[in-house]
Amino acid sequence: MLGLNAFPIGRHSQHYVLGLLSFSSTTTLVSTPPPPSLPLISSPRRNSRRLPLSLLSSSLSSSSSSAVAMTTMTCASSSNKKDPPMAKKEKYEMEMFGDLRVDNYYWLRDDSRSNPEMLSYLKDENAYTEFVMSGTKHLEDQLYAEIRGRIKEDDISAPVRRGPYYYYERTLEGKEYVQHCRRSVSNTGAPPSVYDVMPIGPDAPPEHVILDENLKASAHAYYSIDAFKVSPNNKLVAYAEDTKGDEIYSVYIIDAETKEPLEKPLVGVTSNLEWAGDGALLYITMDATLRPDKVWLHNLGTEQSNDLCLYHEKDDMFSIELEASESKKFLFVASASKVTRFVFFFDISKPENKLRPLTPRQDGIDTSVGHRGNHFVIKRRSDEFFNSELLACPLDNVSATTVLLPHRESVKIQEIQLFTDHLAVYEREKGLPRITVFDLPPVGEPLERLQGGRCVDFIDPVYSVDYSESQFSSSILRFSYGSLRTPCSVYDYDMNTGISVLKKIDTVLGGFDALNYVTERLWATAPDGTQIPLSVVYRKNLVKLDGSDPLLLYGYGSYEYCLDPSFKGSRLSLLDRGFIYAIAHIRGGGEMGRQWYENGKLLKKKNTFTDFIACAEYLIDKKYCTKEKLCIEGRSAGGLLIGAVLNMRPDLFKAAIAGVPFVDVLTTMLDPSIPLTTSEWEEWGDPRKEEFYFYMKSYSPVDNVKPQNYPAILVTAGLHDPRVMYSEPAKFVAKLREMKTDDNLLLFKCEECAGHSSKSGRFEKLQEDAFVLSFIMKALDMVPTISSGEK
Repeated sequence: MLGLNAFPIGRHSQHYVLGLLSFSSTTTLVSTPPPPSLPLISSPRRNSRRLPLSLLSSSLSSSSSSAVAMTTMTCASSSNKKDPPMAKKEKYEMEMFGDLRVDNYYWLRDDSRSNPEMLSYLKDENAYTEFVMSGTKHLEDQLYAEIRGRIKEDDISAPVRRGPYYYYERTLEGKEYVQHCRRSVSNTGAPPSVYDVMPIGPDAPPEHVILDENLKASAHAYYSIDAFKVSPNNKLVAYAEDTKGDEIYSVYIIDAETKEPLEKPLVGVTSNLEWAGDGALLYITMDATLRPDKVWLHNLGTEQSNDLCLYHEKDDMFSIELEASESKKFLFVASASKVTRFVFFFDISKPENKLRPLTPRQDGIDTSVGHRGNHFVIKRRSDEFFNSELLACPLDNVSATTVLLPHRESVKIQEIQLFTDHLAVYEREKGLPRITVFDLPPVGEPLERLQGGRCVDFIDPVYSVDYSESQFSSSILRFSYGSLRTPCSVYDYDMNTGISVLKKIDTVLGGFDALNYVTERLWATAPDGTQIPLSVVYRKNLVKLDGSDPLLLYGYGSYEYCLDPSFKGSRLSLLDRGFIYAIAHIRGGGEMGRQWYENGKLLKKKNTFTDFIACAEYLIDKKYCTKEKLCIEGRSAGGLLIGAVLNMRPDLFKAAIAGVPFVDVLTTMLDPSIPLTTSEWEEWGDPRKEEFYFYMKSYSPVDNVKPQNYPAILVTAGLHDPRVMYSEPAKFVAKLREMKTDDNLLLFKCEECAGHSSKSGRFEKLQEDAFVLSFIMKALDMVPTISSGEK
């Protein structure tokens, strides 16, 4: 269903490159001119569900080696000294509403990423980081070996049945990237069952490798495939390729059997594409500010220049999205802002009809649509029905809606999955996800209301549940489940009988036992009395809960994103050393329903930061840790969180990791030429209005660095990041170096061949995890010395 299983547009997901700085007529710019801007093309948000990448966010199967409590020892200091790089200062003034801001590091922004002086500074920062961390290289190598040693390198994903084939991804020992494979179904006439297993072995149908990313990636420092779409007749594949990290895609169409390309690739497009039958594709392009604004119909065998534009969204507050119905009979095109979404439908069997309106454009009304039989099913949210209601309407009379599932103040409808005879509703209540399954009347009969409903049972006190691809015509619901101690597990659930069958659990090597770990749900009290949920995990035979244990607290809190607790194998290298890991489910996210989000955005954004501080204070008060043992981490918009709380309460934390952080909020949001800015005025506020200007200035991390002691800090960036430009974290670090009054670690690591999601290879990501872990242990003086014989 469009918009329900799609990742929310935002600094963590929307793709943008900074353009020339521009302001309204009330703004005066003085001194250094802005850097030159090059015309660039980017892409809209991905359709796959992609979490904000946290520390240790590898989705690879990895888990615990034998548990060893690390003895606390101070790393032997090197006799060599190296001064940190100090960025030069060039005065750049910006004035608005009588307020003068001076940015001495604005020169670091270079949209072309070619300024030799800027690149030299980034290299100096990387060299300084490498020098400072050289004394912990033995620990980093040990951590990397642990993390990689937990992974079953030669593995396959849970096969997905599509018609006569099982499709899956294979990883190979020692290889960075996946192979996209398929295998024929042996008995295509048998009805699908939760007990179905893809045959393997010498008597099974042979495996066919459609695409080997390792071969494609060999010529590139960065390689990522986002969309991998098989045509309805299973003969063709369209895939979207990014070879730089800037998320600018080329779409290749190949023969699934021969692997030969059918035509020239579609270039300069987004990864948001769908098959319109077996001979055509719908895809999306962007305007001059990189806003997804047009949807196109491409007929195979024709030039891209001849493609037909089906819809052009001219309002710069809105962006285009595209998704196929579960039935594969319709494609849905939505135009969405942060608070409004309306939908068109494209009948694949009648392409001559082009796009037809389905839900009207009404300010503040957000709609997403699915299809089954002779009905569309609509999820609709409004200010009144903030947690959404579910409606149905006939295909031939879309205005004649009937309420299937009414709005409930305590239960949020997050997404739905339609089947021929069933409806699965993904909901949230009291901060936890759940799945409720309803039986539907036979196709052709009236669809007027939902009755009963069976809930799927889950075992952990805190957990995550995610939507997975299922067969529309079957009674089998597939979903993935995980928790802070349960590796990602794929289940098939029989919606007729209620039977669940585990199809795959991520393999964990090294003697991992989930029963060694404890997961908890805690509640902290915010300054205004609001109860803030926390998810916690630790190894029960190592943690004492007397204040002496080290703790890593993670937060996000933006874009209504639900940061549900899931399993991360790399994290076990902390847990097995006596760390506690906690997630603060702060306002601005969507864990507790729509109002949770509304109370952490715009002029209530500071609730996000004070909630996080309240969670930290609660953990200290309850003796989960002390200030001297508390580390914090956040990424992208979560990096804004880290930057803000560091300025507000630097005394509360021992160490902090700010990954690709969105920290130059006010300057960025004052520039409507930057992709994301206009659409995100509904998220952060429009600082061209005085009230928002001064509110955003009061928390924008770059604008609030001041002379005070800060904890140890690691900041990361990607040179080709199209969502948070490298210059934002670079300016944050430069200003911290200038103004902070302590000698604590301040390290900046900018990957030269990466974007927002860091490097692309799976082992490269594990190496980055090991580096961050070694930084945490160095900051906590937990790096063991090594004997001369071990060197």
